[in-house]
Amino acid sequence: MRTDDMILVSIDDHVVEPPDTFERHLPARFADRAPRIVRNAQGIDRWIFEGTETGSVGLNAVASWPKDEWGFDPVGFAEMRPGAYDIHQRVRDMDANGVLASMCFPTFAGFNGTHLAGQTDKELANAVVRAYNDWHIEEWCGAYPGRFIPLAIGPLYDFDRLIAEIHRTGALGFRAISLPEMPHGVGLPSLYTGEWDRVFEALCDEDMAICLHIGGSFGMLEHPEGAPMDHLIVLAPQLSAITAADLLISGTLRKFPDLKVALSEGGIGWIPFFLDRFDRHLKNQTWTGLRIGPRGQDATEVWRHNFLGCFITDPSALFLRDRIGIETIAWECDYPHSDSTWPLSPEVLMGELEAVGCTDEEIHKITWENASRFFRVDPFESVERAGATVGALRAGARDVDVTTTSKATYRRRYEERLTA
Repeated sequence: MRTDDMILVSIDDHVVEPPDTFERHLPARFADRAPRIVRNAQGIDRWIFEGTETGSVGLNAVASWPKDEWGFDPVGFAEMRPGAYDIHQRVRDMDANGVLASMCFPTFAGFNGTHLAGQTDKELANAVVRAYNDWHIEEWCGAYPGRFIPLAIGPLYDFDRLIAEIHRTGALGFRAISLPEMPHGVGLPSLYTGEWDRVFEALCDEDMAICLHIGGSFGMLEHPEGAPMDHLIVLAPQLSAITAADLLISGTLRKFPDLKVALSEGGIGWIPFFLDRFDRHLKNQTWTGLRIGPRGQDATEVWRHNFLGCFITDPSALFLRDRIGIETIAWECDYPHSDSTWPLSPEVLMGELEAVGCTDEEIHKITWENASRFFRVDPFESVERAGATVGALRAGARDVDVTTTSKATYRRRYEERLTA
């Protein structure tokens, strides 16, 4: 297969919420307490919500920056590539990268909504969660039907409200919800308590998948004194193995055999060893009485029925794609984060797929078929297949500048637009 003939569906990208995200979706009684953007004394745009200031750090929006400008320093809209927060520019950047469809995780709300879970006023927090979801499906996904896979967040502080939001968003067309990958790591009940069972039942009723994005378990990783940030960045995806173990050992997938779980940005390199170790454990340590599937399946069988492994680049693991299960592997771009391969995703991905000898059939499974099946989307809903390839999309975006561009240049362009 030629690179230009690939079809790419990315199941992990991110949106930096624009300043007007909540303006049209919050009830009038909450208008004066809505999350809002304020430019601080350093000239950086920050979200203010109930007295708490949050915002984007550099690594959340580095697309096209020179690498020597990357870092954790806070940044505002002026320094970002507009595709980070502007839906029209986002689609242009997708086209320039040959990406047909994208699933986008939030930023201000937290990858899984945890930034909103600690609010004292639960009525307000619930309204903000609903407003985010309405904005996401109506204005972000709705602006370009078929180009995005709707991803909800939920009110994590109240399971009754969380279940109600699952049913509401399921009816609206959401295909998945982002939840904490290790709930006990963020102060929520663990999977072993059984308190999540009603939530999982609602998800199965709506046929909505769970997306468990890395980062929600950072608190479970002890950061050694003096260790640099590299320690956290390198180890974060490997914590997905703990997430998978909790889902299996807790009996969650035995009780809910149709629950679908995507381990977003968790990579796939850890999976072969994990499955080997787990299968051996079930055969060898029979004295524990552990059963992880409804019909006595081993870990490999449950993995292939319930999970989706998500990777950006994983050159070694792709040699073991048959051991993992070719139907359980899907690709992601991670735009505009620092791990993203934009704007050369097709070339990077094809280089890895060719190096391990993937067939055309396997390439299609990894690049779009598995994701489309798992999340129940038709990737050709708005773009005919002939126009959905990397080559076709890029042909319509030759005018998009994908060259390295400094923060200072983006700031100048931003100010020029404001004064135009």
